[in-house]
Amino acid sequence: MTPQHPITPPPELVQQWMREAHDQPPGPDVRVIATKAARWGANQELEACCEWLGRKGSPNAPRLRAARRPKPPSLKQQALDRCNDYIDPDGIIRRALKSLDD
Repeated sequence: MTPQHPITPPPELVQQWMREAHDQPPGPDVRVIATKAARWGANQELEACCEWLGRKGSPNAPRLRAARRPKPPSLKQQALDRCNDYIDPDGIIRRALKSLDD
């Protein structure tokens, strides 16, 4: 028997992806499954790297994880970013947004 590559999704997970792909609107199911597989593999690799850094005594695993999987911007930040697309000569919209909690 050929040894399994360390980043091979378990059969149960592949079956789950196939069920989820069939629940999507009509379209190429293969793309849905391939996207899920790529994300899963990338996450496995990132976690393996972070674990390796930890074993080597490096404090950088959290920084690596944060850099490679940043949190999406808050709704407030998205709105502030969009303010750059509009004319707000008095800065009223920007000041109002900045005053809101995240």
